[in-house]
Amino acid sequence: MIELLLELSMVGSFALAAIVLMSDGKRVSNRLFAAIAFCFGVWSLSILLFRMTADPHYALVYAKLYYLASMVFSALLAIFALYYPREEAVSRRIIWTAATGGAALAACIILIDTFMVQSFTRESSQWVGHVNHFGYWLFTAYFVAFFLVALVTAFRKFFQYHGLERKRASYYAIGVGLTSIPGFIANLILPYFGDYHHIWIGPVASMIFLCMSGYSITRHRMLDIKAFLAKTAIYVVVIAAIVILYAALMYVFTALLLGNVISSSAMFFANIITALIIAVTFVPLRSWVMRVMNRFLHITRYDSQSLLNSVTKLSVEITDLDVLVSRTLMLLETAFRPRFVAVLFRDAVHHNVARGHLPKKLSDVKDIEEFVKSHRSDGISRGIGAVFALETSAQEIGYLIFGTEIDGRLYRREDERTMRLIASELSVAIQNIFRLEEIRSFARTLEKEVGSATKELRDSNNKLIEMDATKDEFVSMASHQLRTPLTSVKGYLSMVLEGDVGDISASQRQLLQEAFNSSERMVHLIGDFLNVSRLQTGKFIVDPHSTDLAVVTRQEVEAMSVVASAHSSRVTYKAPKRFPVLYLDEGKMRQVIMNFIDNAVYYSPDGTTITVTLAIEDGDAVLRVTDKGMGVPEDVQQKLFTKFFRAENAKKQRPDGTGIGLFLAKKVIDAHDGQIVFSSQLGKGSTFGFRLPIARLSEPPVALPDADKQKTAS
Repeated sequence: MIELLLELSMVGSFALAAIVLMSDGKRVSNRLFAAIAFCFGVWSLSILLFRMTADPHYALVYAKLYYLASMVFSALLAIFALYYPREEAVSRRIIWTAATGGAALAACIILIDTFMVQSFTRESSQWVGHVNHFGYWLFTAYFVAFFLVALVTAFRKFFQYHGLERKRASYYAIGVGLTSIPGFIANLILPYFGDYHHIWIGPVASMIFLCMSGYSITRHRMLDIKAFLAKTAIYVVVIAAIVILYAALMYVFTALLLGNVISSSAMFFANIITALIIAVTFVPLRSWVMRVMNRFLHITRYDSQSLLNSVTKLSVEITDLDVLVSRTLMLLETAFRPRFVAVLFRDAVHHNVARGHLPKKLSDVKDIEEFVKSHRSDGISRGIGAVFALETSAQEIGYLIFGTEIDGRLYRREDERTMRLIASELSVAIQNIFRLEEIRSFARTLEKEVGSATKELRDSNNKLIEMDATKDEFVSMASHQLRTPLTSVKGYLSMVLEGDVGDISASQRQLLQEAFNSSERMVHLIGDFLNVSRLQTGKFIVDPHSTDLAVVTRQEVEAMSVVASAHSSRVTYKAPKRFPVLYLDEGKMRQVIMNFIDNAVYYSPDGTTITVTLAIEDGDAVLRVTDKGMGVPEDVQQKLFTKFFRAENAKKQRPDGTGIGLFLAKKVIDAHDGQIVFSSQLGKGSTFGFRLPIARLSEPPVALPDADKQKTAS
């Protein structure tokens, strides 16, 4: 009978150790408890072997194993009591003392045969030990010290904790206490006097500890292995049901259908049919058993992956903060069944959201911060089951709070892992909504400011338009008023130069010629201003007529030769042998050619030659005016044909320039569907000209209404 009890104690201890490790071997508390149960198993095994052997030598060996196992589990009991159930940090001093003292004591027990017991003798079929008092007292001091630490700590936590944690601590303390009473007497005191007859009581008494722990595991989720045990039970039931089903089917096929004649082929078909039935019924049978056990044991309430997927979907699809938080809390409430679940924000801008009855003490985020700092010492009493910070690397948002479950139990480690993942996912989603709110707020503010600025710009633009129209009107009027007297002055100077009023001296002719040239330039300048004004007012009209561009170019070259001769320069003209008649605005084309030659003369050193070339290239009429002047800097060439622009070197060479000649030239060429020709190198000269499409300008233009004749070069 005693051997049977020892065997039950041994098997139960090893089985409990295996179950605890298989359920969650990564947790420190599970490892510690598994080690304690394993030591109880080794303790029971060593005493069983001690009682069964008749050899004094083996009795001494088994006694050493007996003392080593008890020495180790006493230290583990103390460490586990300090660590569990809140997984509090254990003092390094205690761990160091247990490790170093235990290692030294174990070395003495193993290496010195007579350290604990000098010898064993057999009396009346029982072993009598002759104890070494020194070694025994050292062992006793080590064992009692750590056993008392375990016992005192367990009862201290029983009075300190509340709720479910207190229940867990109570079963552990009661189990250790009830085990210690017979254990101290039968396994520590009596062997000191040589009585080893009753040492089996200790391992058997340890079954009290194992039973108390097992009840706490199944009733109060101690070590979070209840789900593991329940799932194991499900598979055991399913396998047993399948075995029974298989046996029943085989009986039906062999006994009832096949009778006494059982051939190999008949058995083959019977096995196939049985296997098919089992394959079809396995999954439904397992589901049915799981539903039945879940109804009573509440093993599974949700699928963690499905829950995470649902939260992720909400985070992606919803951009409204209140809707996102409310729907997420609904999912959590359904999955975990807490008394309440809430999100508390750190800032005062966003309102807290809760499902269920949130305690008044937790209405402010400061209460939660104090609760977190206190390491959840009164969490159960305040109805809090779990708290998770909602934060990212860039922002602290608030807290996700779960109340205790409706039945008052603590959440499993698997539940907390899922909650932590959801809190992390929710933190990122809320931060994204915060950023979106900032963007929306900024957009609204920007829209107001842009609207205000746009109104101011619109008003300013209207004023500028009015001022520009006034300016254009003034320029047009002033140009017309100046043009009439200048024309008269130019006419009278021409008459004097031609001798209509008598002979003049050479010096007089020179002075009068200068006055005539200046009036001529003034007339052209006024014409440029008028054209600019017409461009602005939309009255710039191109009036094409049949024009011999070769003749027009020759005439302008001859006219500008007089100006060039004043600078000791000359203008050469390379005319084509044949040139088609084109439909052009002759007056404006003359102005363009004259402007190109005039610029070449004034921006080239005296005594140089300006070459004017007219040719037909690739179906286009191309005119080029090439000089060896100062050239145009490369960084300003793109601005050269804009209104009133002049390069710095041009301003120094000719301060009286206006910057509208090239602008008007480009507008005239654009109005004839042509392109400006330009190239320049600083200090080496420039080429100005244009390219006109011969095919397009060889036919007279279609007569259009007067409104369509006004072709602006805008």
